Amino acid sequence: MSLVDYEDLQGKVEWLSERPAGEDLPEAAAEVVEDLLDGLETGELRAARRTADGAWEAVPWVKRGILLAFRLGVIAPTAGTEGGVPEGERAAFFDKHTLPLRRFALSDGVRLVPGGSAVRRGAHVARGVVCMPPMYVNVGAFVGTGTMIDSHALVGSCAQVGERVHVSAAAQLGGVLEPINASPVVIEDEAVIGGNVGVYEGTIVRRRAVLGAGVVLTRGTPVFDLVNETVHRATDGRPLEIPEDAVVVGGSRAVSSDWGTMQGIALYTPVIVKYRDEKTDLATALEGWLR
Repeated sequence: MSLVDYEDLQGKVEWLSERPAGEDLPEAAAEVVEDLLDGLETGELRAARRTADGAWEAVPWVKRGILLAFRLGVIAPTAGTEGGVPEGERAAFFDKHTLPLRRFALSDGVRLVPGGSAVRRGAHVARGVVCMPPMYVNVGAFVGTGTMIDSHALVGSCAQVGERVHVSAAAQLGGVLEPINASPVVIEDEAVIGGNVGVYEGTIVRRRAVLGAGVVLTRGTPVFDLVNETVHRATDGRPLEIPEDAVVVGGSRAVSSDWGTMQGIALYTPVIVKYRDEKTDLATALEGWLR
């Protein structure tokens, strides 16, 4: 466990974040940023938390700390996934020096397969996570034990991914740093995120839900529940939520205008076609053999 006093760290982050733009930050700001990023990597700090009633909310001061890391950083030659910082005037990568790529030890228990994957400083990747190349995990993200992140998948800044989740190839979990109070995408334990899925704008996918290939979820997306004959939508106070155990596939609904109907036009919409059962579990069990 860290010996850092996180209440004290919060106060320092808040004070530094209030410094006017263009004002030079004190040298101690670098240590504050390092402590914050260390806490995010260990999982002691998180950019979002689950409340007692099951809702998720952002932790604004942590997000301010991440923005402080960007503010404090200067563009410098940066090591790629192959390691090493180039010398001289030419380099393959240039980024904020405060947010380099993470390096792992065998003792971390993360399976990071060769082929161009990258995990940025300040992201938590738990023991037992499998990273198939090329994938990317951004600063502030949290990835729980036993999760697989497949090829070409993105876990965006501050996105929260639970335990034993499968994030399939080319899936995109959107991130958000600003506005400060905006909640990031949350994928709860044992969910299955199919290939080419996009989850954005603070959408919450509850435990054991399954998103079929190609499903796209945003704050403005209505999700039609054929089982319960209802429609799930975001409201002013809450993001879009996919219920626990829901199985969501891409569908369509006819447009209402006369001309659109004459043309046979239909709009894309996600549809809950069932809730998980033994047959669904058998279909999703194969991934366990691949870890």
